[in-house]
Amino acid sequence: MDNQNRTPILQVKDLCKHFRINKKAVLKAVDGVSFDIYEGETVGLVGESGCGKSTTGKCLVRLYEPTSGEVIYKGKDITKLKGAEKKEFCKDVQMIFQNPYSSLNPRMTVKEIVGEGIKVHNPGISDAELEAKVLELLEKVGLNKDHMSRFSHEFSGGQRQRIGIARALAVDPKFIVRDEPISALDVSIQAQVLNMLKELQAELGLTYLFVAHDLSVVKFISDRVIVMYLGTIVEYADAEELYANPMHPYTKVLLSSIPEADPDIAKNSQRLTVKGEIPSPINPKPCCRFAERCPNATEECFKTMPELKDLGNGHMIACHLYK
Repeated sequence: MDNQNRTPILQVKDLCKHFRINKKAVLKAVDGVSFDIYEGETVGLVGESGCGKSTTGKCLVRLYEPTSGEVIYKGKDITKLKGAEKKEFCKDVQMIFQNPYSSLNPRMTVKEIVGEGIKVHNPGISDAELEAKVLELLEKVGLNKDHMSRFSHEFSGGQRQRIGIARALAVDPKFIVRDEPISALDVSIQAQVLNMLKELQAELGLTYLFVAHDLSVVKFISDRVIVMYLGTIVEYADAEELYANPMHPYTKVLLSSIPEADPDIAKNSQRLTVKGEIPSPINPKPCCRFAERCPNATEECFKTMPELKDLGNGHMIACHLYK
C-alpha cells in the first residue's frame, strides 16, 4: 500500500509508558516507539509476550496515559483532549479485547452491553431505535434477535468475541485497536472471526491496529507489520516485504518459528534460535535490547541504542549492522 502522498490518521511519536516499581526501579513497558497508521489499512504489531504490544495499544485508546511522547489522532494530541473533543475521540477510537470471558459485564444482557455506548453518544434515542440499532449490529457479526436478552455466560467464546466486536462497532468508530482478538478462541473459530473482521473493514472503511503474537495470522490480516522487542521497535515494513525479506536478527528468529504445513519443506528448513532468556524490562541498559541474545552482536550493540533507519520502500530497521 503506497502511503507516500497520504496523511496518517494516527501518528505515534516517541511514545513511552513506564511503570515505577519503587524508588530505584522503573519498568519500561514501551520506550520511544514511533510509527504512523493510514486510513483504511491494517497494521500488525507483533513480538513475544511482554514486549509492550498491548500496552502500546492501550495508550492509543487512552486506557493508559503515556509517560511521555505524543499520540496524534487526526492532527490532535489525544492526551490534551477534553470535553466534547475527548468524547468524539472515544467515539472514533475503540478496542476489541483479548479475553472475551472477562471483557463483558456478566450482569448485563447483550442488548445492554452493545447498547451502552449508543446511549452515551445518542442520549435522546428511543427504546425502539436502540433495539433496532443493536439488532442491526448483532446481525452484522452473525448473531440474531434471540441473543439480545441473554447474558454473556450463556455464550461460547467465539460468540462472546462477536458480542465484543458488535460493542466496538456500536458507536461507528473509524479506528479500532484489536488486542489479540482471536488468541483465546478455538482454532476452528479463529478463521471465522478473522474473515468477519476483514469483511467489516471493507464494508465500513475501518482502520485497524492488530496486536498479536501469531505471525501466520498477522501475515493474513495486515498491510504493514511492526516488530517489537522489549519495549522498542526493531523493524517494520509492508507485510509482504517483511515476510519475504526480514532484516533484523530478531525478526528472522520470529519468522523461522512459524510452523510449515508442507512436511517436505519443513524437513529441509532450519529453525533459528537465540541464546538466553528475555532480559528484564526493569531499568534496561541504554543499548540495543536484543544485544545479549543476538548472534551477530558487535561491541557497538552493547554501547548505544540503534535508531530506526529507512532501507528503502519504507522498510525501517533499528540495528547497528545496517549503516
